[in-house]
Amino acid sequence: MITLYHNPRCSKSRLTLALLREHNIEPVIVLYLEQRLDGAQLQAILDKLGCKPRALLRRSEADYKRLGLKNPDLSDQRLLQAMLDYPKLIQRPIAVRGERAAIGRPPENVLELL
Repeated sequence: MITLYHNPRCSKSRLTLALLREHNIEPVIVLYLEQRLDGAQLQAILDKLGCKPRALLRRSEADYKRLGLKNPDLSDQRLLQAMLDYPKLIQRPIAVRGERAAIGRPPENVLELL
């Protein structure tokens, strides 16, 4: 089973979902902008990706600039909290299968989970 943290307004997210379906996989879809993640869920995703919170931030979002998240002195906890408060800051899509995860940028990245 694959869980896809999905934003249907995002072209990469739509392409990733289509790619999974082309491989006869119907993922569990989590619309993370509506069904907000809690801290434990987001930390679990980071652990499965093997990355720190900064690597999961969307730097092109207005909130990234407005909140001053470029500041290298910000703690991982502060960055994690920013993503919880403003989920648009989270890279998308994210596919999770078991103890592994992949960011669908490019969409083909999720194929490593198959």
